[in-house]
Amino acid sequence: MAFRPVGNGHPQTISPAKGQLKFLLVVIDYFTKWIEACPLAKITTEDVWKFTWKSIICRFGITHSLVTDNDRQFITQSFENFLHELRIKHLPTSVEHPQTNGQAEAANKVILQELKKRLGSAKGQWVDELPSILWAYHCTPQSTTQEMPYRLTYGADAMIPVEVGELSHRRHVFDREQNAQETTVNLDLINELREEARIHKEAYKLRASRRYNTVSTEISTPRSFRVGDLVWRLLGEARRDSSEGKLAPNWDGPF
Repeated sequence: MAFRPVGNGHPQTISPAKGQLKFLLVVIDYFTKWIEACPLAKITTEDVWKFTWKSIICRFGITHSLVTDNDRQFITQSFENFLHELRIKHLPTSVEHPQTNGQAEAANKVILQELKKRLGSAKGQWVDELPSILWAYHCTPQSTTQEMPYRLTYGADAMIPVEVGELSHRRHVFDREQNAQETTVNLDLINELREEARIHKEAYKLRASRRYNTVSTEISTPRSFRVGDLVWRLLGEARRDSSEGKLAPNWDGPF
């Protein structure tokens, strides 16, 4: 994970949890798609550099660059000095082009969507659910790389809980010596694995670019409604429960 660009998204304000934790600071590695996220009661420059030091540098090494938005905690001189000492290039997004840090914002969206699905009305428990959401994400192949973030980061498949409960084949036939040999082979092949993922990623970007640049001549499928059909209503800011923050539902119904 080290030496590749990482993105740090705009801190999300979420429903207050135990300890008054209501902010979520998220960072994503642009290549492996590995996500680190930290619940916080407040967002200060000190919180940001502690998170960067403990959750990124001390675990994965010094990254090549860090992309952030222009929130004040990311652009203070003390944070700039911290990054400069480690020779990390700081790339704050411009106000005119906030989409530059789109991957971090996409990571925020994934986390928030999963929290909404799991919590229901218990929005204050989002901190407890966060680790399992990140775990599930890290063990899911991504559309861009066709690989799991866990495997691209560590060079091996994770042992997931279902394999413990159902006793998977690799647990049933586990051999310590063979496992050590296979682990060594996996580590030897990790560069090849990452190169293959890079090719998939470039191909995905090319396909996405072609779709974006192609003017579709297809007419959208008309939708008709009849009296008595159930529909969902989009909730505006006035109808949302402000105490739920980002975890408030977007739709209400059906009616």
